[in-house]
Order: sequence, then structure tokens, then C-alpha cells
Amino acid sequence: MSTSVHVKPLERLSAAEAAAWHQVVAASMNHDLPGVPAPAPGQIHAQLTQPALGSRRLTWLASGADGVPVGVAGLRVFTSPGQEHLAELELHVDPAHRRLGTGSLLLSAVVEACLTENRRSLIAAAAADGPGEAFSERWGFRRALTLDHLMLRLDERPAAELPQITDTAPPGYRLAGWTGTVPDELADAFASAKNAMNDMPVGDLDYGSVAWDADRVRAMAKVIADRGDTLLTVAAVHDDGTMAGYTEILLPQGSGPRAQQYDTAVVPAHRGHGLGLWVKAAMVRRLRAEHPGVVEIETDNADDNVHMLAVNHRLGFRSYRRTRELQLDVPAT
Repeated sequence: MSTSVHVKPLERLSAAEAAAWHQVVAASMNHDLPGVPAPAPGQIHAQLTQPALGSRRLTWLASGADGVPVGVAGLRVFTSPGQEHLAELELHVDPAHRRLGTGSLLLSAVVEACLTENRRSLIAAAAADGPGEAFSERWGFRRALTLDHLMLRLDERPAAELPQITDTAPPGYRLAGWTGTVPDELADAFASAKNAMNDMPVGDLDYGSVAWDADRVRAMAKVIADRGDTLLTVAAVHDDGTMAGYTEILLPQGSGPRAQQYDTAVVPAHRGHGLGLWVKAAMVRRLRAEHPGVVEIETDNADDNVHMLAVNHRLGFRSYRRTRELQLDVPAT
């Protein structure tokens, strides 16, 4: 165990501390996830300083004897009803300073905070079969879910090649779309559709569930806007006014070339009509028309989510990496 590393909690994040955090995360991701762009400094600052939806964040910085930042840890403590047992870990150690006990010092501080916060489940994500997974398993984390990450290269798939089924609305449905906050007239219907995400495959994760209402979907959009990101939504609306399904895309601040897929869901009563494929293809067309600088979309699916994987493959998504969701059952004091 390293005796020359100092771990301190970050109370009010300074600009220098945010820069140090970015330095460690960028070094860690460049080593462990080549080809996956690290968050920009502004994204890191917003993540650490802006309020999150249904959670609050605790953070730690590890520095060497010379004051150089060598590791960081963040703990997202969930506060929504149905998730009060849960916390989520992000931990990075600069590759040049690994195997010296820094990660263990940070994780010890995180586990102590979980005990203080009365959390029974600590979840984390790591590249499959990578150093983060090996480190977590040495600490007693277990594999709970495997995620298949897929990429769609928009510049390699002409619009004409999208499946013909996506060109025509399924009978009884129409498309709706918006940027940022859902229009008031669709807010309640959107919240109801959001609850369909509660049956998505989560493997053995003790993830809990979240109840969505109009206020929560508005709050979600505000959190995303406040950190400088842009949220695009395309939805399928039934003739009776209910929202049957939707898909969301996040454009990180600065609108770089890679967009991130957020939720895609189809309400159980409306499944079997091809709505998932329809709304996702409509989103691809929207991106091409409104955001031509976006050339790739990244998404992830549980490896047993056979239906959504099939939808994504039909659209041209291709697998390019895998991650594991890991869970530590925090021992009660």
C-alpha cells in the first residue's frame, strides 16, 4: 500500500481540481479504452459541479508526494424513491501510477462513504477483461451485466439503405420530435412511456426502479441543458394520444462527431409494430438533416437484450467493445 499518496475529499471544486480530474481521466481512458474519446475539460467540470437528477455526488482526489494528481474517485449517491439503497462508482488511476495502492486507497474511502450513506449496493462499469474489471473483482465486486457497445457510422451508411419499413408510419401512429424539454402537451404521455424502461434487462444488478412523472422528465432535460449538452427526442404517438415509444440522443457540449444514444423504449402494449426501428431510423434522418457534423452514434445494449440488438444491427450498428457492470454488496456495519 502506498504511503506517499494523499487522498482528500473535494468539497467545493476549484478550477485546478477540475483540471487535475480531467488529466487523470484522460490518461486512464487513453490507456484502457483506445479509440473512446475522453470527456472534454468542460464536460468534466459540468459533471462535477452541476446537479444531477435524483442523486448527489461525492468526489475524492489522490495526489502524490509532489502534489501531482494520480487518481480520482466519484460516488453518485442515488436519492430517488426506489433507489435509496444504491450508489455508483467512477474510479480512475493514471496508468503511470498504478499498482502502488492508489486505487485501493480511493476505493476504501468510497466504501466508507457507502457505509455512512447506508448504501447496500455499489455498482461500477469497466472494460470487459480489462484492468478495471480485474481490480474490482479483487475487491469483491461480482459481474452483474455485460453490455455490448455498438457504433453506427453515418458517413458509411447512405440514407437510402435504411430499411423500407422505416419510411412509412405504422398504421395508427405518428412521429413527434423535440429538442430539450418535452412540450407541455406531451409531458404526461412521455412520462408514462419513460416508465417502460423499468423492464429493460439489468442482469443481476440491484438497480431498483424509478417512477417518472411530468416534473421528473422536465427536471431531466434541465439537468442536461445546464451542463451544456443537447438532448434530442423522437417519439411515436398513437392516435389515442398515448406515447407508444421514443428514442433519445445526447449531443455532448461542443457537438463533436460522436453522439450518444440515451433511452429507447416501446411501451409493452404497443410492441410488435416495429416502432423501435421506426423511431430510431427517424432519429438517424433527423441527425443527418439538423446536425451534419455528427458522423457516429454510440449505443450499448445488455448482451441478452436480443430484440434491441436486432433493431440496432438492422440499422447498421456494429459491435466494437464490451463493458461489464459490476456490483459490490456493501457489508452492513
